[in-house]
Amino acid sequence: MDLNSEVHKAFEVIQNGGIILYPTDTVWGIGCDATNAEAVEKIYALKQRAESKSMIVLMNGEKMLYNVFKEIPEAAWQIMDLSEKPTTLILDNPRNVAPNIIADDKTLGVRIVKEPFCFKLMERMKKPLVSTSANISGMFAPKSFKEIAPEIIKGVDYVVNLHHEKICKNPSTIIKLSLDHQVKIIRK
Repeated sequence: MDLNSEVHKAFEVIQNGGIILYPTDTVWGIGCDATNAEAVEKIYALKQRAESKSMIVLMNGEKMLYNVFKEIPEAAWQIMDLSEKPTTLILDNPRNVAPNIIADDKTLGVRIVKEPFCFKLMERMKKPLVSTSANISGMFAPKSFKEIAPEIIKGVDYVVNLHHEKICKNPSTIIKLSLDHQVKIIRK
């Protein structure tokens, strides 16, 4: 399958408020426009997940990051520059995103991706992309497309036709950085 045509198809679904199943730089994800609260709600329903459990958002660079966070701790840049594996940062006081993806403590997990499909899709969307593992809440995160439950595949509006044979790496490292300079490693 052609990368650009998959980006185009996924973009059209997302633009119309749909949700997609897609490969990320870590595991397969379920995603939507991070500014569309109704689309975010569809993902919570599909995953049978409580809204109190927030989801992460993928971004394609510094400009998008500053659109969502007015203040970014200096440590965030150092961690992103030095990390050898995909790293999700939980940062304070997000804005310009759907309120139902912001955690109760006013934080949001974000990851800058280089994976070509995700990067190009966000370039087209000009918005961040929700990313949550392609599983029912509480079940294991699938390591490959073959392990994704049929109800997840049937529940999305579009399945991206790329990397179906790829075995995924581990989920990302998660580090919480608060504006008061606290650093907490959530998942290595």
